Amino acid sequence: MLVIFTDTDTDLTPKKAKEFGYHMISMPYSIDSETTYPYEDFEEFDAHAFYDKLRSGVLPNTSAIAEQNYKDYFEPYFAQGDDILYVHFSRAMTATFENMDKAVAELLEKYPERKFYTVDTKGITIGSLNIVEEIGDLYQQGKTAEEILEWAKTEVDKFAVYFFADDLKFFRHSGRVSGLAGTMGTLLGIRPIIYMDENGKMVSIGKEKGKAKAIARLVSYVEELGEDIESHRVIVAHTDALELAQELVSILNEKYQGLNIELVDVNPTAGSHCGPNTVGVSFHAKRRTL
Repeated sequence: MLVIFTDTDTDLTPKKAKEFGYHMISMPYSIDSETTYPYEDFEEFDAHAFYDKLRSGVLPNTSAIAEQNYKDYFEPYFAQGDDILYVHFSRAMTATFENMDKAVAELLEKYPERKFYTVDTKGITIGSLNIVEEIGDLYQQGKTAEEILEWAKTEVDKFAVYFFADDLKFFRHSGRVSGLAGTMGTLLGIRPIIYMDENGKMVSIGKEKGKAKAIARLVSYVEELGEDIESHRVIVAHTDALELAQELVSILNEKYQGLNIELVDVNPTAGSHCGPNTVGVSFHAKRRTL
């Protein structure tokens, strides 16, 4: 039997995971040296409380999980005779997958008859979520691991994600975004526009002054890059910026008929890098960038 895994950095919630059949790997964050594992140390994510804490001046840190964690997640399924497909956030953004590789190598020596497959979404948060849910659909349809991997060869790079941030100090702290030097102004209301590139890295591609212009910039990318978006999910995410996210949803619904739009909270681990008042959109595209 094939079992599927994803991680909390993809914004999938336990409720959604259960619908698709996913098992979840928790990616931690730390505040004041206290490490929290989402959906293991709490059942539901209180996004407002978390992002309000960040507004107060807290700067969280994130870290890789240990080899043993991966063994604890995967070994029970290998032991009972299952193969594993893990659909994960971008390998290019973290060293945690080095620990995973070591853990899996040891497990496959112990269980040589088992198979371990991965799909790198080359994204994080909703850029990954869109792919995770599409693969969840394929899994529910009974597709094999090989069929899913074949789908991923072309489709992973066809899910674009664009977002804007409100406070650059979180990106400065995390160091996860390239190209930010040109946006590091001191003017109030400057918002960097960021996307996930084909290598699975966050890249700043410009800036806008004011929320309205930032939202309009996101909509313009959907219009210019969108491909058959009505047949796929459009996912809008925010870090405790519900009104802005709803405004984006409203504009998209006016421009397109019958969109399948999901509105989600950005998970706390990924949100630690961008901070509060971030809004983004993920959609099926001709390619990830203009």
